[in-house]
Amino acid sequence: MGRPPTPLLSTDRIASAALDLVGSTGGFTMPDLAKKLQVSPSSLYNHVSGRDQIVELLRERAMSEVQLPDDEPNRPWADAVADILRSYRRSYARYPRLIPLLTAYAVNSSHAIRMYNVLAVTLQRAGFDPADTLRAITLMDCFVLGSALDLAAPEEPWESGAEVGPELAAALATGGAKPGRADDAFEYGLAVLLRGLTPDR
Repeated sequence: MGRPPTPLLSTDRIASAALDLVGSTGGFTMPDLAKKLQVSPSSLYNHVSGRDQIVELLRERAMSEVQLPDDEPNRPWADAVADILRSYRRSYARYPRLIPLLTAYAVNSSHAIRMYNVLAVTLQRAGFDPADTLRAITLMDCFVLGSALDLAAPEEPWESGAEVGPELAAALATGGAKPGRADDAFEYGLAVLLRGLTPDR
């Protein structure tokens, strides 16, 4: 019996199947992944080292559309960071159910490391010391990933009812439909975050 014209398995097919499982169930196991691909679990290990590698393949997918600005040393650092964070959020918003899974694993994807390198260089040029650079990048991660999750929230993320006070009710009345509400909250939060970050020099 000859070989099939295309391989039954590849890292790309494994990643796609894992992404489908995450989208439908919020996670994946190696046995469930093998079942979806109609192969034995042991066959997966001919292409990937294990679950950790698959998670990083999924991180690569999530980061694949992050656009990094050209290296412009004289550009205001906050403008460069804002562009990166907007792109970061758009890329991750495609796969909101993937976010909790990725945050449980150390980052090791080339796309992600490239983005963090650019952020670190930008902050260092602005005058942030190494400790504050780490704090700032961690804060940015928390903000962007939370904002990406917000895009997957219900149209009305807060239930209205008798326990809602008049002040909160007035605030809720100003919110529009998605994605406008989420986008508005992101831009507001981004402006607050960048104003609050001050290089120590």
